[in-house]
Amino acid sequence: MTTTAVTATEASSPPVTFESLSPISGDVVGTHPVHTADDVASAVERARVEAEWWGALTFDERAKHLRTWKAVMTRRINQLAELMHAETGKPRGDALLEIALGIDHLAWASGNAGKHLKRRRVASGLLMANQAAHLEYRPLGVVGVIGPWNYPVFTPLGSISYALAAGNAVVFKPSEYTPGVGEWMARMFLEAVGRPVLSVVTGYGETGAALCRAGVDKLAFTGSTATGKRVMAACAESLTPVVIEAGGKDAVIIDDDADLAAAADATLWGACANAGQTCAGVERVYVHERVYDDFLAQLTAKARDLRAEDSEDTKIGPITMPAQLDVIRTHIDDALARGGRAVVGGADAVGERYVQPTVLVDVPEDSLAVTEETFGPTVTVTKVASMAEAIERTNASRYALGSTVFAKKNAQEIAAQLRCGMTAINGVITFAAIPSLPFGGVGESGFGRIHGADGLREFTYAKATARQRFKPMMALTTFDRTEKADQQLVKIMSLLHGRGSTLPKR
Repeated sequence: MTTTAVTATEASSPPVTFESLSPISGDVVGTHPVHTADDVASAVERARVEAEWWGALTFDERAKHLRTWKAVMTRRINQLAELMHAETGKPRGDALLEIALGIDHLAWASGNAGKHLKRRRVASGLLMANQAAHLEYRPLGVVGVIGPWNYPVFTPLGSISYALAAGNAVVFKPSEYTPGVGEWMARMFLEAVGRPVLSVVTGYGETGAALCRAGVDKLAFTGSTATGKRVMAACAESLTPVVIEAGGKDAVIIDDDADLAAAADATLWGACANAGQTCAGVERVYVHERVYDDFLAQLTAKARDLRAEDSEDTKIGPITMPAQLDVIRTHIDDALARGGRAVVGGADAVGERYVQPTVLVDVPEDSLAVTEETFGPTVTVTKVASMAEAIERTNASRYALGSTVFAKKNAQEIAAQLRCGMTAINGVITFAAIPSLPFGGVGESGFGRIHGADGLREFTYAKATARQRFKPMMALTTFDRTEKADQQLVKIMSLLHGRGSTLPKR
């Protein structure tokens, strides 16, 4: 089956193409069309036809189709992992883990959409007791999804799965670094379902901008904060609503009663997994002064044994986007120039394709390594006198995606004071793997939610219905309303709502 069955390409002349390259070797992985604004508009129009069919199915019927898609991807999980490894460079084991988590979210979304979205009766209240009130969540129609390259399966499926389960058709624009992964998932969907309810357009930023302007009913974007602002601006031209999952500068807080071995292991994994290219990855650590030295010693010992290299058994792959190497180098150099020290890695950690784990200490809070998203296998570790100081420094960031707390006695209390969308306690990024929990940030980390019931409802609109069951005791919504009815209304309101007030009577 060719990709033209699920992409926007239908022109008779060959389209302009681009190549996806291996970040390990620079070899060509695949060649893909650069879809124009006309191509994207046509894809959205075709998706609207599919949305009418898909949206008319019952929740159970859609769930059956999505389970078939899930089964097809699961049976071919190694094939997808190999393609992801080729396009991103991430180790195959990490690719398998990512795919498994994405499939688990697909299973939850398809199995729970009816529970959270179907029509149900809600309370009418005493004043409107003669009314039967119902609420349901209806699909929007066509949802556009612009996905990232760092997690090209798990992250876009967080929008695609939930949008599809809610009854929408989806037009997906994968990153130009991972177009093959996006096309593969759409091909598997077409094979499983038989209709292109999920379709793909490929290209660069202009293709994504065209999707914003193509008349989709909602746009879900994952990427940098700067690009997220441009997406919002493009969507604002047509009042197209958006879900923005943008950058992060997530912190780990470590109290003096924490399990330091577990904290060191989680911090290193959170900072260096996927070569640090994780929006909710660990970039800052605030450690209580009483355990700072012990924690730092354990962290550095583990970090020194970790290498990023071109080998079959490497735990850390290359930096997928070449331009990010300069960002990582700049952040490390700035931290060192301003008095910071590298206890692992440092100025020479950034190579032509790989970045070695880097642990920075004594870094000023206004340095780039603390204030800006690094998106590499680096972390700053800072000593604090109290958890109050740790909370204050964590919340000072303009980013507010996720966070982690390692503590025993006061973990929940600390977590409750963090201004961010998600917090893991005595673990790292665990919230992302739980399908029933919403995922998203505040501040410059974006808004809106994927995953969970909130993620399902994000791709719907609420439809409210009130039906009169019997005539009201008082005729209030009429010009024939009497003064007696007004007085009765005052008495009823006094009985219902007049008690418990501390305000003096007038």
